[in-house]
Amino acid sequence: MPTRIEGLIAATFTPLNNNGDLDLDKVPEIVAHLHRSNINGIYINGSTGEGPSLMISERKTLAEAYVNAARGKLTTIVQVGTDSLDESRALASHADEIGADAISSTPPCYFKPTDASTLADCTAMVASGASNLPYFYYHIPALTGVTIDMEDFLSIAGKQIQNLAGIKFCSANMHEMRRCMSLEKGRYQMLSAWDEMLLSGLATGVTGAVGSTYNFAAPIYLKMIDAFNDGDMNKARLWQDRALEMIHCLFKTCGRAGLKIMMKLIGHDCGPHRLPIKNTTPELTEDLKRKMEELGFFDWVQR
Repeated sequence: MPTRIEGLIAATFTPLNNNGDLDLDKVPEIVAHLHRSNINGIYINGSTGEGPSLMISERKTLAEAYVNAARGKLTTIVQVGTDSLDESRALASHADEIGADAISSTPPCYFKPTDASTLADCTAMVASGASNLPYFYYHIPALTGVTIDMEDFLSIAGKQIQNLAGIKFCSANMHEMRRCMSLEKGRYQMLSAWDEMLLSGLATGVTGAVGSTYNFAAPIYLKMIDAFNDGDMNKARLWQDRALEMIHCLFKTCGRAGLKIMMKLIGHDCGPHRLPIKNTTPELTEDLKRKMEELGFFDWVQR
């Protein structure tokens, strides 16, 4: 069972038509774009894909479309977390049935697990739905409110979950991530999941990263990685700074909706968002385009 996820993993968007329904015809186009961009894999139905806002049937349909389109091209990780552990386990089984390469899940976050042992019990239920696939816990405390120490979690969960491969780590606590990486002689892989801190993750030792902006700005991060691997830290910091400028600009101008707008600006319209994410206006879209031109973004992403 392969457990190492390498390179950039794009957290995919859910393409919707103007009525708010799934637009599955866009999926092969998105996958082809990511493959051309030298992305190594995709993370499906996560935060970027508005997974929690989709019906279970839609999550299955979308996961199958992405896995089929990416087969033989990109590694596929399906996020299966819900507040119902039985539903999450069923989604894990479905991911296995459609041929995904790995699964991942957020914890229940209405009634939250409050200690590492309970969290381990929860994730064990989910991971058992696809025991042949590597399982990555999705640690994103800013959204889930689950702030349990991840080293404590791994120490307990590793005894219960044979397919526990590591953590998708979306937290600024780099010291905590490093402790997890050192645990049991490096048994677990940490996937850096904070685009703004990829360079910090590289310095910490990560070799795989999941992110939203990799969908439309992969060249920025690939240049950063190349510079880091070449030992040119000044150049690596330059590219991280450019990523920071881009992210700050898009969120300040359009909020979270700016992520899909950026896809539209590079020629891959993924449609609107679902509430409670607020869609932006044509005026703000034009404003974002102008600001990105002024930054030099469209030159930065040339390969």
